Amino acid sequence: MRIEIPPEFLAVPYDGTRHPHSASFEFGRGANCQLWAYAVLAHFGRHVPAVRSSELWDDTAFSRAVAALEPLDLLLFSDSESAWGAHVGVYIGDGLVAHLSRRVGVPEVRSVEEMTRDPKYRVLIGAKRVSASCVSPPCA
Repeated sequence: MRIEIPPEFLAVPYDGTRHPHSASFEFGRGANCQLWAYAVLAHFGRHVPAVRSSELWDDTAFSRAVAALEPLDLLLFSDSESAWGAHVGVYIGDGLVAHLSRRVGVPEVRSVEEMTRDPKYRVLIGAKRVSASCVSPPCA
């Protein structure tokens, strides 16, 4: 099964200053990878609190680590084993991840395998699944 990212999400520009602790998501204003990924999940009814990647990885209140990927799982990538500063994408199914990166400037869809061949994202730290009961903020 694969989900489709709505077209309006695919036009969001990268803006590293707009992250979960600094801004709310607004189309056209830009976002970093986390703010964008959380907005995609919110579109599908799953809300993530304003946490950075390391906080997301450490969380057990609204998400859990999973090994078998399902659409809408959040994937964390890095060039090291550390979740601090990790890149966040949304698993959409069929081995694909949608993500927003500074390098490309707008969201793109790549295979998980392609992501890990990129030195910047070579380590797939893991996947987090936001709880089905997390349907409105603050998700606790």
